[in-house]
Amino acid sequence: MPKKRSGGGLSPTQQAAKFLGVSVLAGAVLAGIALPAVGALGLAAKGSVEGFDALPANLKTPPLSQRTTILDAEGGTIATVYSRDRTVVDLKDISPYMQKAIVAIEDSRFYEHGAIDLKGVLRALNKNARSGEVSEGASTLTQQYVKNVFVEEAGDDATKVAQATQQTIGRKIQELKLAIQVEEELGKKKILENYLNITFFGQQAYGVEAASQRYFSKHAKDLTVQEAALLAGIVQSPSRYDPVNDEAEATKRRNIVLNRMAQVGDISPAQAEKAKKAPLGLKVSKPKNGCITAVNDASFFCDYVREVFLSEPVFGKTRKDRAKVWNQGGLTIRTTLDPQAQESVHQSLKDHVNKSDSVAAASTLVEPGTGRIVAMGQSKPYGYGKNETEINYSVDHAVGGSNFGFPTGSTFKPFLAAAALEENVPATKEYASPYDMDYPSPIQTCDKPWINDSGYRVENENESEVGPYRLKEAMAKSVNTYFVQMLADIGLCPVSSMADKLHVHQGNGDKLPQNPSALALGSVGMSPLTMASAYATFASRGMYCTPVAIESITQKVGNKQKSLEVPKSTCSRAMTEKTADSVNTLLQGVVDSGTGKEAGLSDRANAGKTGTTDERRNAWFVGYTPNMSGAVWVGSATQKVEMKNITIGGVYHPLVFGGAVPGPIWKDAMTGALEGKDSPSFNLVDIPDGDKNKDKDKDKGRDEDKPDDGNNGDGNNGDDEGFIAGLTDGGNGNGGGDGGFPGNLIQGPGNGPGGRR
Repeated sequence: MPKKRSGGGLSPTQQAAKFLGVSVLAGAVLAGIALPAVGALGLAAKGSVEGFDALPANLKTPPLSQRTTILDAEGGTIATVYSRDRTVVDLKDISPYMQKAIVAIEDSRFYEHGAIDLKGVLRALNKNARSGEVSEGASTLTQQYVKNVFVEEAGDDATKVAQATQQTIGRKIQELKLAIQVEEELGKKKILENYLNITFFGQQAYGVEAASQRYFSKHAKDLTVQEAALLAGIVQSPSRYDPVNDEAEATKRRNIVLNRMAQVGDISPAQAEKAKKAPLGLKVSKPKNGCITAVNDASFFCDYVREVFLSEPVFGKTRKDRAKVWNQGGLTIRTTLDPQAQESVHQSLKDHVNKSDSVAAASTLVEPGTGRIVAMGQSKPYGYGKNETEINYSVDHAVGGSNFGFPTGSTFKPFLAAAALEENVPATKEYASPYDMDYPSPIQTCDKPWINDSGYRVENENESEVGPYRLKEAMAKSVNTYFVQMLADIGLCPVSSMADKLHVHQGNGDKLPQNPSALALGSVGMSPLTMASAYATFASRGMYCTPVAIESITQKVGNKQKSLEVPKSTCSRAMTEKTADSVNTLLQGVVDSGTGKEAGLSDRANAGKTGTTDERRNAWFVGYTPNMSGAVWVGSATQKVEMKNITIGGVYHPLVFGGAVPGPIWKDAMTGALEGKDSPSFNLVDIPDGDKNKDKDKDKGRDEDKPDDGNNGDGNNGDDEGFIAGLTDGGNGNGGGDGGFPGNLIQGPGNGPGGRR
């Protein structure tokens, strides 16, 4: 192997080899051009090709990858994402100084020669021969453009990039032949435009528009002569001439370009001298790539949009096909995000939960009747550091969420109530509702009956909660034994069917198991988006609409734009208007005087339901107005934290429950999101109250506004505390194990039991 000289550089043997290579290449080029009909060139050098004519003359130019811009519903920028930061522009939108500078320094005879500059080749050969080494190249702008096309096509594949840039005679000859084709097909102006759009300028900037924005925070059409000279100088070696990291070296290179521009007559010597004395004038814009840069805590929504794009067949047959379109970029994605609602959710979460707290909170708001997601946020910021996460707690695992979602507790009870009403159970239905009881057995499923062969029991929060209760009061107080009796009365199948109509499913995408804990007391995990969308069905009088985040997409390919088809919300009737109106009436009572009193809005019609799960590992509030639905979850992502004697957002809580922490988050988020918007009313129905005197003595002395005394738990509601956990741990009572909440919720074991009510 030839040795290097002690001072570095090439040995005489290596110099001779390079010189020989350039000479052979020049001969091959001249032969190929002068004698195009000759078959083989007879090149013996490694990497050569059999013949010039045999080479393909078709340059497949892939669409240039560009940045993608994600917009909110009003057109404001949420974030820009890209594999390569590039904005393709027409030649007319590039400063004439920039056009002249790049030609002057890279290929001053560009407009005089064809694809190959024969004078340049001979000049380079002569200079290299005298110096004994390859000190000057002879690539034209057209040849450089061809090489850049190969690099662009290689993308991030290191092997393909190496192949595209390998310095073999065969590769050079291939570039030369393709350069001839490009010259014939495109012409000089288009080649220059393409070159300025494709080439790399350092600092993650591809193309002159991105480079102009990166270094000077201006459009390429506005570049001055000294700014254009600086950018033109960078191209030869973006790392060496990086003005951000080496101003002195970049200045020297800029001045070389200015001198060259004067030599070829693009500017006068006086202009060159004046420009050389000017400071670099950098006004650097830092790269802002990815959802992590999104405004107003919209990073998780931004990431959800990306995940939706990658999962929707409308954007490509396979995930690989869709990823190719996404990485190519050039997309302008108009989303459903309402900036007012997003800001309100962001501020509410920030006010109530600290990112350093041992628990987290997530909230999602959707629009009833359209499925439009208008806000999505959480207390743990998007990121990779301490107290940050990439996991979107608001959505299912398939689109970036937790492995299973989070147990919903009593927020599931309205689905059971809706199923019962659809089965013609009257809204005044009364059940004995004792303080505690065995699970009724058997309970009919869609298949074989569920049997309580393990002696599972259910109880209410407080011993004072003893029926009989009617549905309205049982919903307001969230009485566990009432709803278990209702479930036994109608069977598990109608509730399972209602869940399917509401698209209520586990966070991992699975259907809900058919057992009492799952279909009455919310023991399995779901996402806030699933819950907000399901409750929106009540607000829209029984019409369920699938959630959507994307309104429209336009794609820029080169300089042309086209619209892409986007997934639309599909709406279907999940229940009758009467059933929805009845549930609205029931849930309005929850926020008026029941467990969700602290969450109730005072200025508009609203309804909702609280939920708290076993050992207070999860707390929920899901509520809505006729024109907005929202879900708030609070808990530990790993399900390891019991929210007892805990400080959240700087506020101490002896016991956390749905009405006391998630409820106020929901209230503040909804208040800001709906400010200035219409305040429609529900279509309520008359549901007579039960005997108001039956609990007079029983409830005497209870302080409904002070639930955190350690005795009442959820105060007047007893929300979700009191269900024996064995059922959620043991599955469906038949050894099936499908009722339990899975381990390894996100990052590890330790989930504890599932939801209670």
